[in-house]
Amino acid sequence: MAYSPTTQTSPSSSSSSPPWDVFLSFHGEDTRKSFTAHLYTALKQRSLSTFRDDKELERGKYISQELLNAIENSMYAVVILSPNYAFSRWCLTELAKIMERMKKMRLIILPVFYHVDPSHVRNQKDTFAEAFDKHENDPRIVVDDLQTWRSALHKVGHISGWDLRDG
Repeated sequence: MAYSPTTQTSPSSSSSSPPWDVFLSFHGEDTRKSFTAHLYTALKQRSLSTFRDDKELERGKYISQELLNAIENSMYAVVILSPNYAFSRWCLTELAKIMERMKKMRLIILPVFYHVDPSHVRNQKDTFAEAFDKHENDPRIVVDDLQTWRSALHKVGHISGWDLRDG
């Protein structure tokens, strides 16, 4: 039976997060008001408790514990990989955590390739290559994080998902 919090967006911070059916990972500017909004509504209509972070994430800040807890307490993660996904350190950090949870066999990942070629995700080509060029020149980025992010993208690019390049 699905947990139904009173609000279907992120819960208030607490020492223990409620269980979530689905965690949505997405780049806000690319999909928040379009694909992600429609998917979120569809999941909600099916009574699936869905974590969607609606706050603007401040650049240069660490990913919030609330997001990490939501990933830890979710059964599924829908990762919406869009053209600007890899430009966001937040998205890449979420993805790394999601892949870590999958490796421990506690999370099922459902990738959506939204206007991106899965091979570009896997091999960091096109906008994914551009994003890493930017990250590599950012003195705030730790080299180990870059490798973790590359590995996470490579792995998620190999997972069978939905290719939505044509609509």
